[in-house]
Amino acid sequence: MRSIWNGAISFGLVSIPVKLMNATENHSISFRQIHAADGGRIRYRKVCELEEKEVPNDEIGKGYETEEGSVIPIADEDLAKLPLPTAKTIEIVAFVPGAAVDPLQIDAAYYLSANGGPAVKPYTVLREALKRSQKVALAKFALRGRERLGMLRVVDDVIAMHGLLWPDEIRSPDEVAPDGNVTVREAELDLADALMDTLGEVDMDSLHDHYREAVEEMIAAKAQGAELPAPAEGEDGGGQVIDLMAALESSVRAAKNAQGGDAGTDSGEHAEVTPIKGRKKTAASKAAAKKTTAKKTTAKTTASKTAAGKQATSGTAKKATATKTATKTATKTATKAVAGKKATSGATKKTAATKTAAKKTTRASPKKRASA
Repeated sequence: MRSIWNGAISFGLVSIPVKLMNATENHSISFRQIHAADGGRIRYRKVCELEEKEVPNDEIGKGYETEEGSVIPIADEDLAKLPLPTAKTIEIVAFVPGAAVDPLQIDAAYYLSANGGPAVKPYTVLREALKRSQKVALAKFALRGRERLGMLRVVDDVIAMHGLLWPDEIRSPDEVAPDGNVTVREAELDLADALMDTLGEVDMDSLHDHYREAVEEMIAAKAQGAELPAPAEGEDGGGQVIDLMAALESSVRAAKNAQGGDAGTDSGEHAEVTPIKGRKKTAASKAAAKKTTAKKTTAKTTASKTAAGKQATSGTAKKATATKTATKTATKTATKAVAGKKATSGATKKTAATKTAAKKTTRASPKKRASA
């Protein structure tokens, strides 16, 4: 690697000569600006507005424009003479836990290499001290014309330095937070946890830039005069409001199916997606395996509603409201009701149907009843 800065790490009375190398590289595909009519290159020329002619790079210097519009020339020698202790030194000011550094501050990344044989021993001591303490070092350093804040940490057997933004360079997120008070239910958080557990972890080395690959394929096809790759089918990202519970349930099932796992009792079932407005609160089961299926059933009948019964099916508790109508109308004029028998349990009543005499009976005369 090519070094971009030479200096020393300084903490206390210890000074470690080091070289600074970029730890990252940009793989983005760059394009040239061209004239669309004939393909000619569009170039930017540096022209002096007083002489109206192009100026070579070796004649271009720095200048600071004041509020009045005048320009004060600043030479590189002027910047080099500034009384800045970090001009050639990475000055460590504190050792703190890594969690104390806000990730929003992290900027560019660099590798620090020991510069020369005498630097190997103190470099190794600092590296091992950082490892054992599980802390990072906060430091100040100057690079490319300005003083910066840095964080030193160990990556494998190398000390890496992350450039940090100054605290006053981080914007406040107050104006970004969503407006309004939103109530989050436990069932929604349970499903979100289940989705996170199902997606699991990922090997960071397996992640790569699909967009860059697609651009490279498109460029190769155009260069060879071949047919361009077919566009990928994407989903409509409309911002419609959906039933959050149903969307989470569908996401959990889809993630489990993608991993070849059990997606629930009915993997082919799709949750109904409806507007949140008007949705009644459903009872969500909390299972240790976090398999929940929330269903809403509303039964409308013209008769009276009776109490719901509980049924246990395969260990999953579901409440169902069943409406039973118990109205019977007797319209027959020739039948006589026989008193029903009561069961000794007292739990249910069984009503015996009236038996109608099929045989024709004649009324007995008073004499026959007397003789009897």
